[in-house]
Formats: sequence, C-alpha cells, structure tokens
Amino acid sequence: MPITNPDYSDLNYEEMAKAIGLKPKHMPMLIGSFLDEAAPILETLSVAIASNDYATVKTAAHSIKGSAGNLRFNEIYEMSKELEHAGAASDGSFEYTNYLAAIKQAIATIK
Repeated sequence: MPITNPDYSDLNYEEMAKAIGLKPKHMPMLIGSFLDEAAPILETLSVAIASNDYATVKTAAHSIKGSAGNLRFNEIYEMSKELEHAGAASDGSFEYTNYLAAIKQAIATIK
C-alpha cells in the first residue's frame, strides 16, 4: 500500500461501534487508550528505525497495526502492516521514515 494521508478528525462513534460490535459510549475510552498506547510505541518505532533495528520495527509496527485494525483505522493498519513486513524482511531500502511520519500524521487527526 502506498503512503496515504487519512484524516480521522470526523469519526462517527456509532458507525465505529457497530463495526466492532460495541456500544457508541465505549468508543471515547477505546480511542483514548489507543492514543495513549500509541505514543510510546511510535517513539520506540522511531528509535528502531534510526538504528536499523529491524526486529523492533517489526514488533512495534505489529502493535500499532493490531490496535488500529481493531478500531477500523484501516489506513493506519495498512501502513503499519507494510512497516512490519519490511522490518521482518530487514529491507534496508524501505521508506520507514516516510511511513512513520504518515502514521503519526494520521494518528494526530484522531480526536
């Protein structure tokens, strides 16, 4: 998947809740948890990318991917999956920094 610039600033909690089988009242807590947990994972990912620590890239990207997928943040999920696969392959030519920046930008739009 190419890098995308998703904007999640206009989330519909009712649609999200229906898609994952929960009540809309639970969505703010789940999204808050996602944002709280994403921050240190993104920092770990940044450090791992800077040091070419592909195993940690794979693990950290997998964590973001899973959480994003659970909440149906599909573009974040797909970009994280690409990072995970590149890390697993120790692909030195992959655009890790650009994907990380796009993921961070997408997460920043979540309210």
